[in-house]
Amino acid sequence: MAAHRKPRLRPTAGGRARTAATIALASAATATGFDGTGHADPQPAPGQVRAEVAELYRQAEAATEKYNGAKEKADAARQRLKALQDRAARSQERLDEARQALGATAAAQYRSGGLDPAMQLVLSDDPDRYLENAEFVERAGDRQGAAVRRVRIRLREIEQLRGAARVELTSLRARQAELQRHRRTVTGKLGSARQLLSRLTPQERSRMSGSSDRATRSAGARATLAAPGSATARAPGPRAAAAVSYAYAKLGSPYVWGATGPNAFDCSGLVQAAYRSAGVSLPRTTYAQIAAGRRVSRSELLPGDLVFFYAGISHVGIYVGNGRMIHAPNPSAPVRVAPLDEMPFAGATRVV
Repeated sequence: MAAHRKPRLRPTAGGRARTAATIALASAATATGFDGTGHADPQPAPGQVRAEVAELYRQAEAATEKYNGAKEKADAARQRLKALQDRAARSQERLDEARQALGATAAAQYRSGGLDPAMQLVLSDDPDRYLENAEFVERAGDRQGAAVRRVRIRLREIEQLRGAARVELTSLRARQAELQRHRRTVTGKLGSARQLLSRLTPQERSRMSGSSDRATRSAGARATLAAPGSATARAPGPRAAAAVSYAYAKLGSPYVWGATGPNAFDCSGLVQAAYRSAGVSLPRTTYAQIAAGRRVSRSELLPGDLVFFYAGISHVGIYVGNGRMIHAPNPSAPVRVAPLDEMPFAGATRVV
């Protein structure tokens, strides 16, 4: 008897749909994992963003101070180079005058029937050969020899000045390259901070920028605090009091890295401008400003003292009393009053 086989059932449309649904669910389970969470990076919490932005601002400010220091040195090198170039130009004028005088003497000698070998050498277009063979000067007469020696001195002076100028030019180019490196670091850090801040809501960004100090940023508050009698009265001297008054008058001014006023500041720029208004010249950078006066302890602080923060001395403010300072915080906040405990305290200096 022939074996009977059960006929194979073909899947229906509904079965195919159920199979597809099963595959889709399995794929979804694989994508999300067994705990149902996705692989996409979670949105960072506002507190985490604020901490990361604060660290980026700290790094940017440290780079800003290095930029300020490099700029100060580049400006000094540029001034020295210009002074050397000016001196070389004046020496060249004196050399030309001396050579003209010798030329007149040479012309007279030629008309009288000859030209002294020393004169030929000095009037040649090869000063190096002249300097190498300066013993010819001794063969000249007294008056002529003195004129030749003056040319010799000018030639050497010009060569020395040109050598010094080449050194300064090399230094200037190195400082300019350093400036560009620090500029890239600062702009990179600030750009990363802006990207992080863009993840926050306007309300969260407002809280981070210190909306609790909104009163100090208003024009009316600046007018009220422009002459802070209690702070200036306790300052150690009239110049410190004047610096404190200046700082109060600048409350609300924007932070701009590399700026020294009068309308925008970075942290050391505000300190420099405040004391400049009081007739005191301070260095440009935080790590130089901390050495510009007498060090004082935190318990000895008086209004006008400079207060520094972080291990690298990368931030500075002006103490105004009651455990508070005026400082230029970062691009997200303007010049404002803040507690010293806002950042890790590193030291203080009394300028005057």
